[in-house]
Amino acid sequence: MKIKNITVFCGSSEGKNAFYLEAAKELGRDLASQDRTLIYGGAQVGCMGAIANSTLENGGDVIGVIPQKLKDVEIAHEGLTELHVVATMHERKAKMASLSDGFIALPGGAGTLEEWFEVFTWAQLSYHQKPCGLLNVHGFYDPLLSMIDHTIQEGFMKETYRDLIIVDTDPKKLLEKMDAYKYSYQVKWQ
Repeated sequence: MKIKNITVFCGSSEGKNAFYLEAAKELGRDLASQDRTLIYGGAQVGCMGAIANSTLENGGDVIGVIPQKLKDVEIAHEGLTELHVVATMHERKAKMASLSDGFIALPGGAGTLEEWFEVFTWAQLSYHQKPCGLLNVHGFYDPLLSMIDHTIQEGFMKETYRDLIIVDTDPKKLLEKMDAYKYSYQVKWQ
């Protein structure tokens, strides 16, 4: 089943290497060309701005969700299909999740990781059955995936939960995997 509305978590910074911005642009082009809607944090800066601009430039729809505090410091993207202004970061994440059919994390910092881990945790607990993907640009997420494997080895996470994480280095292939995703819930406490 085609995942239509995809939330992308990514940095409000550009990163040190140009390939991070290029990956954001490539994913934006792919979303637009496949008639998918980008849902993201609403900023015009960093990888966030790059993916939004790329999606828009290629004829796609973009929905931004930004807290008033960040809009007040003039980082909101004013050229989006829709821009939702909310009061808090909690409201932002809840709104993005409610609009979304799936989630992807591009490289980013603490905010990107926190947002992605929240929706991944919700999948573990069966609060939703939506795919959670990582676009592993130049191995950015390799250390994180090793840490997740370590949590499994040390008995803090069931091995089956690793199957809830969809990973690829290529945006098109990641989207294909997300479309093919079949949720499988396992009770955490048995």
